Amino acid sequence: MAAALVGGSILSAFLQVLFDRMASREILDFFKERKLNDRLLKKLKIMMISVSGVLDDAEEKQVTKPAVKEWLDELKDAVYEADDLLDEIAYEAQRSEVEAGSQITTNQVRIAFSSSKREKDEMEKLGEILDRLEYLAQQKDALGLREGMGEKTSLEKIPTTSLVDDIDVCGRDHDKEAILKLLLSDDSNGKNLDVIPIVGMGGIGKTTLAQLVYNDRGVQESFDLKAWVCVSENFDVFKITNDVLKEFDPVIDGARTPNQLQLKLRERLLEQKFLLVLDDVWNNSYADWDILMRPLRSASQGSKIIVTTRDESVASVMRTVATYHLKELTNDDCWFLFAKHAFDDENSTLHPGLQVIGREIVRKCKGLPLAAKTLGGLLRSKRDAKDWKKILRSDMWDLPIDNILLALKLSYRYLPSHLKQCFAYSAIFPKGYEFQKEELLFLWMAEGFINHPKGNMDMEDLGEEYFHDLISRSFFQQSSGGYTSSYVMHDLINDLAKVVSGEFCCRLEDDNSSKISKKARHLSFARRIHDDGTMILKGACEARFLRTLLLFNRSHWQQGRHIGNGVMNNLFLTLKCLRALSLSPDHDVVGLPNSIGDLKHLRYLSLSATSVVRLPDSVSTLYNLQTLLLHECNDLIELPASMMKLINLCHLDITKTKLQEMPSQLGKLTKLHKLTDFFLGKQSGSSINELGKLQHLRGTLRIWNLQNVMDARNAIKANLKGKQLLKELELTWKGDTNDSLHERLILEQLQPHMNIECVSIVGYMGTRFPDWIGDSSFSNIVSLKLIGCKYCSSLPPLGQLVSLKDLLIKELGEIMVVGPEFYGSCTSMRKPFGSLEILTFEGMLKWHEWFFYSEDDVGGAFPRLQKLYINCCPDLTKVLPNCQLPCLTALEIRKCPQLVSLLPSVPSVLIVEVEDNTREVLLEKLSSGMHSLKLGRLKSLDSLLKGCLSTTEEILVRNCDSLESFPLDQCPKLKHVRIHGCPNLQSLSEHEVALGDVTSLCSLDIRDCPHLVSFPKGGLAAPNMTVLRLRNCSKMKSLPEYMDSLLPSLVEISLRRCPELESFPKGGLPCKLESLEVYACNKLINACSEWTLQKLHSLSHFTIGMCKEVETFPESLQLPPSLCSLKISDLQNLKSLDYRGLQHLTSLRELTIDSCPKLQSLPEEGLPATLTSLKIWALQNLKSLGHKGFQHLTALRELEIESCPMLQSMPEEPLPPPLSSLYIRECPFLESRCQQEKGEDWHKIQHVPNIYIYATC
Repeated sequence: MAAALVGGSILSAFLQVLFDRMASREILDFFKERKLNDRLLKKLKIMMISVSGVLDDAEEKQVTKPAVKEWLDELKDAVYEADDLLDEIAYEAQRSEVEAGSQITTNQVRIAFSSSKREKDEMEKLGEILDRLEYLAQQKDALGLREGMGEKTSLEKIPTTSLVDDIDVCGRDHDKEAILKLLLSDDSNGKNLDVIPIVGMGGIGKTTLAQLVYNDRGVQESFDLKAWVCVSENFDVFKITNDVLKEFDPVIDGARTPNQLQLKLRERLLEQKFLLVLDDVWNNSYADWDILMRPLRSASQGSKIIVTTRDESVASVMRTVATYHLKELTNDDCWFLFAKHAFDDENSTLHPGLQVIGREIVRKCKGLPLAAKTLGGLLRSKRDAKDWKKILRSDMWDLPIDNILLALKLSYRYLPSHLKQCFAYSAIFPKGYEFQKEELLFLWMAEGFINHPKGNMDMEDLGEEYFHDLISRSFFQQSSGGYTSSYVMHDLINDLAKVVSGEFCCRLEDDNSSKISKKARHLSFARRIHDDGTMILKGACEARFLRTLLLFNRSHWQQGRHIGNGVMNNLFLTLKCLRALSLSPDHDVVGLPNSIGDLKHLRYLSLSATSVVRLPDSVSTLYNLQTLLLHECNDLIELPASMMKLINLCHLDITKTKLQEMPSQLGKLTKLHKLTDFFLGKQSGSSINELGKLQHLRGTLRIWNLQNVMDARNAIKANLKGKQLLKELELTWKGDTNDSLHERLILEQLQPHMNIECVSIVGYMGTRFPDWIGDSSFSNIVSLKLIGCKYCSSLPPLGQLVSLKDLLIKELGEIMVVGPEFYGSCTSMRKPFGSLEILTFEGMLKWHEWFFYSEDDVGGAFPRLQKLYINCCPDLTKVLPNCQLPCLTALEIRKCPQLVSLLPSVPSVLIVEVEDNTREVLLEKLSSGMHSLKLGRLKSLDSLLKGCLSTTEEILVRNCDSLESFPLDQCPKLKHVRIHGCPNLQSLSEHEVALGDVTSLCSLDIRDCPHLVSFPKGGLAAPNMTVLRLRNCSKMKSLPEYMDSLLPSLVEISLRRCPELESFPKGGLPCKLESLEVYACNKLINACSEWTLQKLHSLSHFTIGMCKEVETFPESLQLPPSLCSLKISDLQNLKSLDYRGLQHLTSLRELTIDSCPKLQSLPEEGLPATLTSLKIWALQNLKSLGHKGFQHLTALRELEIESCPMLQSMPEEPLPPPLSSLYIRECPFLESRCQQEKGEDWHKIQHVPNIYIYATC
């Protein structure tokens, strides 16, 4: 069964592409009636078939036999050449078809090639390829290659057991608790047996987590029986059954039939509650799983199975509860695990030099515990820094760490061949690059990786299946950067892709242009370097058969350099096999040379965010082009007039351009699936009826300048109603009109299909909306925006849209009343706005009243409304009187001065924001569940605060002159308090005594309150408070008393512009403090010798600034060795940095020195060697970076020097090798000395990958 799981050769999928191309109409027509050529074509096919049979065997053997790997590479290179040749013939056929304007005939193809040198060359080339393939086919027997899988290389893992070594466990407490909660839960939902899947990439610690849980004492006591079975690749149902039975009953007798095994296991489990761990499962066959489960279902209620797998599809087959996705370790946990193995029982602080290098090594692990453990073990007996640096600078795959390679290569081994080539191609992405799903799908399509789908499935849909399959197998993962549509690869997965793609896929990141193989077909350039593009040309010309060239957004060219037309012209004339081309936005591309039209094979062209104004007409000869991306080309004013010739164009993105019209006859692009925008010109270009010919449009479509539609009958020809795959539609008018009926007829004819999900109508100039807007048949609409429809005097019946979740109504200037028409005709089964979660009214200048739905038996509208925003509605006096909003959690009301009735019944409101400076606002009747209250510019607060604060958890009071005291002690549930800009605030308590119950308080932020002098006597008894910020409190004299004991959880203190503060309270600061900022607090800074910061062993971030008395730093101020980040700012008289006070900071990684005008030199002895980031800003008289320079800073990765006009030069020695980024701005001497090739200091910095030099203005 394991053999069936193993995927085929990566080359097998590509051969299928070649077979399809040989069978295409264009190729067959070309070879028809040519006896010799027909023979060559058949011979090519036979040759492909003869080698395809041994590819699986070759892929296995190449791991251990270099000769086989070389044979595979040569074969792949030859197949690429054959594909290029056949694709060029197909292109010529398409060219003749387009230019003739009719169906291609054999004669027309012959005319294109007849008696030409090109035809002769092509036939000779085909003969050469056949000779090469014939030679390679003859070698397969000598290499011992056989058809079928052949012998398997040894990738099998040592079976796991339930034993766990505590030394291997770090940072998994939260994960363990989550699994234990599932295991020990009594909520079985009537099921006897629950299956809990743990999913994650190889090496992430799934087995370790399962072992932790398996050996937990509470688990031991909760289950009658326990079993651990390592399944691995071979999912043999009866072997697993036998292993489970032996685990439950070790004295079981010998061999049994499958039937006996299952009967015996069922008998053993009767009335028993068991825990079974199935570790490392690969099989996703539901049939196999069902057979295995049959005897297990006889157990008692509460029995559990834990399944660990790296494949989401396995989990989806087996699970009965939600899958638990195991994430990477944090950097700190990863370091702790690494240090355990690298330093054994020693304290890592005894080796500060190795500690610095070790932390950099851990960064390479990217949270993968197997990598941290293995690399730590590799360095266990080594204490020489050279050995550690060697590991740091080595590629992970070049190290002797077979277990990491094994863990990841197993995942790749079981991919089917079509996914292998898709995954290998992703090696073109730089490490850490966040990519969009659509971006990768379009590239796969351009390379021919997506098979022609069967039936009605589109190529994009099939590509999505490929993509999600790779996600489910943990090759791709969703980015944690906050963009749900972005994906990344773990660095080690990226390394794996690079290994399996071999010399055919290259990334130009450092100075490695010489490493580009002549066999390379895919190249990306991601280096932020001082270059004008010649390096790309030099590297690319070595691989003239490149199919992909991607320039990523990672460069800032030094002093405004960019890739000019000359460089690009040479590129296009050299790289004639390109199928995918992306020009990075930071290359400041302003145009393309006509030679772009020579790229006959080009299918993907991205110019997004460049400065292109026009595209050359030669772009229209790119007949293979599928994808053209012009997103954010803010200067683009025109598309090629002959664009209708791009007969294969599927995706056109022209978002955020200056286009005002579309080229004529755009309707000929019948394969278009994605058209982001359609611009209607006044007199020229494509009219709206051209849209009707584009029947396959999907996704998002924005139609602009609808005021230019002269005949409303043309609008119906757009046939939006027939475009079933459109999900989002935006219709926009600009200007004014004298014929509102004409505008309504246009909008009426632009009714979309009922599948539409998001609709926006902007600038509509009719007096009422057509009937389709709000029609209940549009049951899929989830978002609706009506913006700037300034003549509409009533709203459509939007309450009838059963799926509507987000509604924005903005700048409808004639709306005066929102009444029954807004809700429509609903029934007791369907409440108006039954799904609405977010409702926004904004800029409704004449709106004065909002009536609630009157049908009592319905039970009220807006049953699920969570957020209500009403902004800039100056005449509004009533908001939904007698309305029940049971789910409201956020209410924001701004600039509505006439509003007197505020939502009397909102039982679960959590966030309220009110801004009004005209009158008193009463909120006493608001919910007992209020969570957050934001108040601004209110005339009176007394009654409001008394009515609301007893249940509020978060409050922001802003710009309220009337606030004199804030009753902090009367807020038992208050967690977060922000008081900003309240000039008359004098007290945080109604009585000048110690505060009462403030145990819930977590953060206190007070700003711009000049009359607040002190905190209540006796201090703040807030044991859960973690953050205290005081800013611009000019009369504040003292901090809360007894902070060390009453505020034990405090981790952050920020004190800015509190000049009367004299000292920290008696007893010092809390011992858990991690971050301290003291800025513009002269008296307090002058007493810094009494701070005793050296006792704060958790302090990691410290900022000090704006004081005239400090001349030497740190001098008498003793800093703790735990400090990781130090910022020194605005010390006007600082003349020197005290090396002795800095040298003991063995954890310091970030140092910023800013605006210290009298500092002339950095310490001659140097800065702490642990620094990874050094920022030197606005040191007006700095002349020297110190005698020692930066060579000793072996961990330094980032160096910024800005606004240092007197700094003469870089240090004498070159900058340290690990440095990856250098920024120089407004330093005229340095700018001159660091000029590329010419500057005297150029040799000191030229090795730095990313150099940013900005000229002095």
